[in-house]
This record gives sequence, C-alpha cells and structure tokens, in this order.
Amino acid sequence: MRLPDARFAALLLLAALPPVVEATFLVSQGFLAAQGLAAQGSSLWPYDTYHDLRWILVYHNSWASFGVLMVAAILLRGLLSTGLVVLSWPREVQRPSAWWLLRRSILLSAVVAGLVAPWAVISVAASVVALSWLLFASLLPMFLLAPFLQRAAVIGKWWRGLPSLPVVGWSLLNFVVITVAGAICWSVPGWWTVPVAAVAGMINGLLWQRTVRDAVLEPTYRWARVPVTPLVFVLALAVPLMIPALVQFVPGGSTKVEESVLTEPLPDSVGHAVIVLAGFGSAYDGKQPVDPNVQRFSYRGLAPDGRPLPYEPVDTFQSVDASVDRLATQVQLLHERTDRPVTLIGQSEGAMVARTYLAERRHPAVDTLAMFSPLVNAGRAYYPPPHDQTGWGVATGWLLRVVFGAVNLIRSPDTGPDEPFIRSLLDDAPFYRNQLMCPVPGVRILAFLPTTTAIEAPPGDYTEIPVYQQPGVHGGLLGQTQVQQRLVEFVAGQPIERQRREYPVLQRLTAAWQAPPLAIHLNPAWPEGQESDPAFTGKVCQPKK
Repeated sequence: MRLPDARFAALLLLAALPPVVEATFLVSQGFLAAQGLAAQGSSLWPYDTYHDLRWILVYHNSWASFGVLMVAAILLRGLLSTGLVVLSWPREVQRPSAWWLLRRSILLSAVVAGLVAPWAVISVAASVVALSWLLFASLLPMFLLAPFLQRAAVIGKWWRGLPSLPVVGWSLLNFVVITVAGAICWSVPGWWTVPVAAVAGMINGLLWQRTVRDAVLEPTYRWARVPVTPLVFVLALAVPLMIPALVQFVPGGSTKVEESVLTEPLPDSVGHAVIVLAGFGSAYDGKQPVDPNVQRFSYRGLAPDGRPLPYEPVDTFQSVDASVDRLATQVQLLHERTDRPVTLIGQSEGAMVARTYLAERRHPAVDTLAMFSPLVNAGRAYYPPPHDQTGWGVATGWLLRVVFGAVNLIRSPDTGPDEPFIRSLLDDAPFYRNQLMCPVPGVRILAFLPTTTAIEAPPGDYTEIPVYQQPGVHGGLLGQTQVQQRLVEFVAGQPIERQRREYPVLQRLTAAWQAPPLAIHLNPAWPEGQESDPAFTGKVCQPKK
C-alpha cells in the first residue's frame, strides 16, 4: 500500500487546522448556534473570506477593533492561502517563489474581502430581521463569484475569461461540502463536532489541490480578453433587488392579508371579535371589513369616530412600542363595541406587534393569537444607533447604511437599518430571541410557519407553542386555501398543529450560512441577566437568569 507523500499529508493537516481550532473553541464555550461555521475555516475563496467577515461584523465593538480584526484576518488568510497553494501546486509545473505567492495572496485577500463585504453585511442583516430572502441575497452572490475568485491565487489575469469547467465543478462541490459539514457539525453531540470539522477541513485541502492543479494546467480559457469577473460582480449586485421581486411570482407570495381574512363574514362557529395586523410595508385604504366583528389594525391609530385610519407603507416603519400602544387602544374599543373575546391575527411585523402586546399590555379579553410568518429568533446581531461611535457592530451599522442607501436610489419607499421597527428588534433582541415563541397564560397561540422559516435561524428548538408548518414563503401562507381553513378552525377553538419532517433538515443544512449570533451577555445595550441565550442552549423559553 502506497503511503501519501509528506507534502500531501502536510496539505491535509494545514487545511484541517483552522476548522479544528474553531470547532474546539466553539464546543468548549457551548456555542451551539455557531458550530456549523467551523468547516469553512479553510474553504476555497470566497467562502473562507465570507466566513471571516461574518465573525468580524458581529464581534467587534469599536472602529479600532474592527480595523485590527480586518487587518489580522487579511494577513492570516493570505498566509494560509499561500501555504495551501504551495502544497497544492502540481509538481510538473514550476512554481513561483513562496514570497511572491504570499504578497499576491495578501493583496488578493484584501480584494476579495472588499468584494465579499456587501454580502457578508447583508447576512448579518438577515440575522437581525430573520428574513430568508436576505439570507439568499447574501449567499447567491457567493455562489456566482466563487468559480471566478477561486483561481485568483494562481492565475495572473484572473479577472478575465471564464473559469474552466473543472474549476466550476470544484466550486460547486465546495459549496456542498460546506453545507453538509455544517449540518453534521451541528447534529453530532458535543466533542464529536471537532473530528467532523477535521474531516471537512481535509476535504477542503483536497479541493484546494484539485482547484490549483486545474487552474495551473489549463491556463487558456474562453473569453480570455473579456473582464468577466467584474461583469459577474455587477450582476451579483443586482441579486438583493431581484429576490424580493421574484418572491411575488411564488404562489401566494404576493397575497395581502385583507384578501384572505377581511373579505368574508366570520363563520357562525367563531364567537370572537378579530383584529388583523398586516406586516411591514403594508398599506390600508380605510375600507371596512365585511363582518362588523372584524377590524383592521391601523398603524396610524383611530379616527375620532373610532374607525381605523388609512395608512401608507411608511407608517409601518414605526417602533413596536408605538404600535403596541395603538393596538391596546384598538383592542379596548373593539371589545367594548362587540362585547366579545378578541382574537389577534398578525402577519410578519403584525405578529411581532401582537406578541409584544401580549407580553406588555394584554387586555383580559384577548385570548387567542394566530401568528403568520413571525420573525423567529430575530435580533441575533446588533449595531448601535448612528450617533453612537462605539458598541457591538458599530462598523456593521454604517456598512448597512451605505448598502441600503445605494438600494434606495432605485427603490421606494426608502427603508434603512435604523427604521424604528428594526431598532425595536435590535434593542429588545433578548425577548424576541427567547420569548417570542413561548406560551402566554390564558392565551391560545398558534404560529403558521412557511418552509422558509426553517432557514432563517440556526438549528435549534425554537418553539414551545403549537406550530403549523406549510410549504411557502414569508408572508405567503394566507393565500393558501388549506391554511385559511386551519385558521378558521383555530379561531373557532379547535386544536391545530402540524410539523413537517423536512423542517429540521433544512435548519441543519443552512447552519453553515448563518451569521454567528451575538452572545446576549456580551452586549451592555441589552438588559443583563434577564433572558437565557438560545445560541448556547439551543432552546427557547428557558428560565430567566
């Protein structure tokens, strides 16, 4: 049996080292939610840089620390890439000097960091609002850019021409390896995560060897004079704008809450009055529901005659506390008018407002809540308000302001990372991370969760209330007849629950692509010691510390 040569063994050991070190640290700290990231420590460009940036964007608390961490990451990534390239270089081709490769790798590490930064910061935004389309918007550009950036370490004019088919294939395989390894790292118990990360790192080493070899031995490629990589980068910039538009073509993806709930009388089996809370960016023209026992929640409040005021999308940008105050008034008046118990039906932001209301201002008449597409495990990252110059994620906040500012040049209405609703998720993150999906004494609660919710948070047991899981996209379930029937049955008092087998599988398969959550105990902006941290327990509704 022929033993592997020393250089090949060194390649595997070097590629395994970063994942092993990271996995060892995460397991020793009990940091369950981030264990799926460990396998990316030695992956191919740009996934390795995407891994580094997500950690840095979450875990810095000043401009100085952000700068130091960025410089250190670029230098270390350049050094590691140089070692992997040297050990992967085919013997039959003369290799440039290690010093030349080191300078080139450090420079390219800085370039790749600049190219990847917008998508890494969008990944952090996805962890704040728990929206799947933002996660897709951060990940799909990596998928597009990967074959073009993976050859940069060994090809002089890497920005020109199309990558060879083998390089594209190794890029796709690297994506699969990271995804599967992340799922296994999270799924295995305790310290078994470390050997899984080691094996994933060794596979990364094999992929480095094959990618470098194919890039070096196939120096000619199609469209050699065309700057294809910059063109692909421009295409990648359009991804965040394209995904929300594409969601509208998914069946039910553009369904408005009033089209599903407010246009028909309540069945005789329903003895409740109902308030329907639409989501972020919704609008209301003032049209009254068909059933007098049903009322649309208005983000602007009530007219002097007690009717909900029409509102525009910009009115939904207000803070959760402001919406809770208005909901409390509207619940009180509806109960007085109908003399019925009150059911709340909330979608997306409306679900968050309704659940916060139950925690802070609940009227005794409110005994039922149906949440559609709640933002499960939102607030996993943080950045301070723009007037603060320090705080966890301070640079991330400004990068998000730049990204959203650019997007707002071609989109309306203007939105941004400092909308009062977004700040509510940031400032009250411990509650939304630990208590959103918890029971409330005296209230029947059901969460209707689309399949995409499974990929919006790290794996874990994030509910202690009944859930009805259904294939669909965020905000799209109300357009499905089956879901509407289950809603009526639930409001009428029937127990409703359904969990799908693919849901936990999808949670695990996206573990590698989540931004690491900010530990609750680290952030002085959050009330210390009030909530347990699902990032470490893997569960919600745990006793307060």
